[in-house]
Amino acid sequence: MLHIRYHPLWGLRPSLLLLIILILAQACAPQATPTPFRPPTQIISIEDLPTITPIPTNTIVPTFTVTPVLTGPCTNNLTFVDDVTIEDNTTVPAGSSMDKQWLVSNSGTCNWDSTYRLKWISGETFGAAGEQMLFPARAGTQAILRIIFTAPAEVGFYESAWQAVDSNGNVFGDFIFIKVSVTQ
Repeated sequence: MLHIRYHPLWGLRPSLLLLIILILAQACAPQATPTPFRPPTQIISIEDLPTITPIPTNTIVPTFTVTPVLTGPCTNNLTFVDDVTIEDNTTVPAGSSMDKQWLVSNSGTCNWDSTYRLKWISGETFGAAGEQMLFPARAGTQAILRIIFTAPAEVGFYESAWQAVDSNGNVFGDFIFIKVSVTQ
């Protein structure tokens, strides 16, 4: 047989006893980790924000050049622009090599191809062939024409004139010159 001894708390009401048991059980249970407190952040008005100036960017806008289509034959023209080497009336030693270069513009509407030539017109040839290749150049562009000459053996003033020739043998454009004073 089971013997139960008297305890002073047994005289309490069962509901009060149950409450005490729950409080004691809760005190022994593991406690949840509290959420850390975060204070609210400071509110900044739009007027307090710094002004940001955008950096301008370059926008490339494509441009188109309309080149007219020619319905008829093109025209040839050569315009002298400048002496690149050996200015007019330069003094050179007798028998020396002369590397003459002219800057010219193809001021016509025809493109110069391998059929175009530079032709000796008057004066001395300075040992160069009477026809030279005319540098190929598109219409509206510049080109440098070059001929290697040899100064005469005799002292004196000499010049040589040249002109452009098309594939049909027609001369056109400005004359180009070399003018030198030969010394010993």
